Amino acid sequence: MPPVSSPRVLDGQEAPARTSAADRAARVRFRRALALMAMTLVAPGSAQLTAGNRRVGRLALRVWLVVVATTLLTGFVVLLDPEKAVTLGSKAWLLLVVRTALLAGAVGWAVLFMDAWRLGQPLSLGLAHRRAAVGVNGVLSLSVAGSLLFGAHLVGVQRDLIVTMFGSSEVAGSADGRFNVLLMGGDSGAGRWGLRPDSLTVASIDATTGRTVLVSLPRNMQDFPFAEGSVMAEQFPDGFDADYLNGVSTWAQDNAELFGDSEEDPGVQATVSAVEGITGLEVSYWAMVNLQGFKDLVDAVGGVTLTVRQPIPVGGLGSDVYDYIEPGTRQLDGFETLWYARAREGSDDYSRMARQKCVMNAMLQQVSPQSALQNFEKIAQASSEMISTNLPASELDRFMSLAMKAKEQKMSSLSLVPPMINTADPDIDLVQRKVAAAIEKAEGSAAPKAKPKSKPDSTSAVTGGSVGSLSEGYAANQAGDLSGAC
Repeated sequence: MPPVSSPRVLDGQEAPARTSAADRAARVRFRRALALMAMTLVAPGSAQLTAGNRRVGRLALRVWLVVVATTLLTGFVVLLDPEKAVTLGSKAWLLLVVRTALLAGAVGWAVLFMDAWRLGQPLSLGLAHRRAAVGVNGVLSLSVAGSLLFGAHLVGVQRDLIVTMFGSSEVAGSADGRFNVLLMGGDSGAGRWGLRPDSLTVASIDATTGRTVLVSLPRNMQDFPFAEGSVMAEQFPDGFDADYLNGVSTWAQDNAELFGDSEEDPGVQATVSAVEGITGLEVSYWAMVNLQGFKDLVDAVGGVTLTVRQPIPVGGLGSDVYDYIEPGTRQLDGFETLWYARAREGSDDYSRMARQKCVMNAMLQQVSPQSALQNFEKIAQASSEMISTNLPASELDRFMSLAMKAKEQKMSSLSLVPPMINTADPDIDLVQRKVAAAIEKAEGSAAPKAKPKSKPDSTSAVTGGSVGSLSEGYAANQAGDLSGAC
């Protein structure tokens, strides 16, 4: 009789061992445990609704559906009208609600994951399956809760920025359809906003279109009037003869008792009244920009691309210069951008003003919503250290919306500097006519004139890194399109 093969041997190979009923049951329990965790990840509460406390499951699932529906609806609205995102992101109370919801969601979701692990009966699993279930549950819990907590942190940063930077001052309406915002730049450190400003620029913004005209005032202007009815106009009825324009702030602080119990800094009040008296514009709001904080802001957005037309000295004046920013179209970091804007060696105040306008224009045009979102926390921190302003938080969404509109348009500039204006003895009537004409041209209501060159050519003179000269003026100081002049 031929030999009979062993049931475990087939064609010379050992047949696979049969799986016992206990092993099959263990695998089923393991798959069930994993399924409950996956259900919690996709639809929080569904695991409890299937195998646990149905009341808890129904509550969690309803909350989840409401959150999903709200998120989809909000996304759809923002897709149709992107400005709604700006509005929603600038409401402090709404940010507080969102932050609280994210914190509660992180805790609640983590608890549901723990309960799903319990419902999977981990003690009935083998050691290897038990360890795997603990690992999977831990990864899912930490990933979901961590993401929500990080989101809550970012929302908290945004809310803190709005609450600390923007106050609750009175809302100022537009004047003749424009918001005029005075931008003052200085080297004052955090908490020291009272020092004399290094630069003074009025951003005159169309309240509908966002079309912006930058009107810059030289810090060395003298013998100018103040706005009628102001404290400074009473003290200097024939014009300010005690110092230069950037010394108004210091004079006012030294005589703070004249300004009564106003909460606003006397130096800022006096500077605003000077700018209004010179330009004839009604200043809606002001912002003081700390130049050291500006450096951090440029770094936060990843740098800014500028055309450097001459070597720009770094370090100060004379022997203090220790390096140069080389010519060419290049991306500058915060440190280089700061020196590009403020360098004095081999330059004059008016060339420097032209470079500063080029920096402002580049920041507006180049900072995209994507880069702002990617570097949000750094930008928020830099902004809080950079700016002091009286812009109310309730107006933030309006101005962010106008900034988005301005980004799509040309930015014009006017500088009240020689040879057009004699800064030692300015013709205020001429100044105010020039300001009005620049605004009318930006609004398209001025009579058409010969079209100026949009870009400097290779024969244009360059002084101190800016196209133009002291005797003929600088292109960026009197430009219908700053991008072309820079």
